[in-house]
Amino acid sequence: MTRQLYTRTVQKADGRDLTFYGWEKHERPIVADLPPLEASALPYKRWHPLRQEWVSYAGARQGRTFFPDAASCPLCPAKSDGLTEIPADDFEMAVFENRFPAFRLDAGDAELVGGDEPAIGRCEVVVFSADHGGSLGGQSVERIELLFELWARQARQMMDEHGLACVLPYESRGEEIGVTLHHPHGQIYGFGFVPDLLMKSAEAQKAAPVVKDILDRTPSRLILDKSDHSMAFVPDIARYPYECWVAPHRGTPGPWDLSAEERHDMARQLKRALLRLDGLFGKPMPYVLSAQVAPVGFEDSYHFTLQIWPIRRAEDKLKFLASVEQVSGVFLVDVPPAAAADALRNVDIDA
Repeated sequence: MTRQLYTRTVQKADGRDLTFYGWEKHERPIVADLPPLEASALPYKRWHPLRQEWVSYAGARQGRTFFPDAASCPLCPAKSDGLTEIPADDFEMAVFENRFPAFRLDAGDAELVGGDEPAIGRCEVVVFSADHGGSLGGQSVERIELLFELWARQARQMMDEHGLACVLPYESRGEEIGVTLHHPHGQIYGFGFVPDLLMKSAEAQKAAPVVKDILDRTPSRLILDKSDHSMAFVPDIARYPYECWVAPHRGTPGPWDLSAEERHDMARQLKRALLRLDGLFGKPMPYVLSAQVAPVGFEDSYHFTLQIWPIRRAEDKLKFLASVEQVSGVFLVDVPPAAAADALRNVDIDA
């Protein structure tokens, strides 16, 4: 079903844009928000010759928000007793440029030394809901569909208008992952280059229909949900315990190319996968969720996927990356994919 999407962009006190997304028009009054920060050094990047990859340096991130209480949360709607990032008393979903970015569009103005290069890019914060509690999996299917629309428009803006090479929408959830702000939110990073791991994936898909092959070979035992348009499953090449993917059957470069039916089915399957993960041990599952979209130049061969990498391997045990995993890159998987799929499929969910 095609629905009318509404957006409203306002300028924050420090000049950053904030855009409200909704299935209804956002017409709430705009009030004061957080004041500008003092100017800080621009980020830069440096090539690591042994790893053959870029390392980015952004000292301003040391000052980013760290475990505020609910009353001081900067992602809540505007409050009468304090300023937040969202200068309105209610909203469906909102996105704005990160106050403490690792990459900036104006990084080319940085004073550089040696072989350093500007860390050009854009970092945005996506606030899933005005409600300080809850989670992405706790949102309605319609709200998650709205997130797909937001991802699509923001990604295209980063690539088409800002000339960035690669975009990565993601959510980090849980203190165990390193989250320091509990309001349900995610981020979108736009890069002036294609990071190494994302380039490897894009090049592999250019050489062969890798994701389609994975979908075709996935046995029923690993499938969590399947519809005419998409599928949620535990991949047989999972690196994390209870890893889940959601993918359309049709190869598509990103959420901007989904049909209304594909978007709806993927949103529903994502919600159900997240609820299964929370229900598995009866507590919130810490994870990293990424929307893997095509870098510029790889649109014709790419297959959009959502990948959820959980780090809880048992009720009271986390999956820490052991030294050998961090140093060698070879993952040691404690929960085989078939066992993970069986456990997740047996979780009782209401969605």
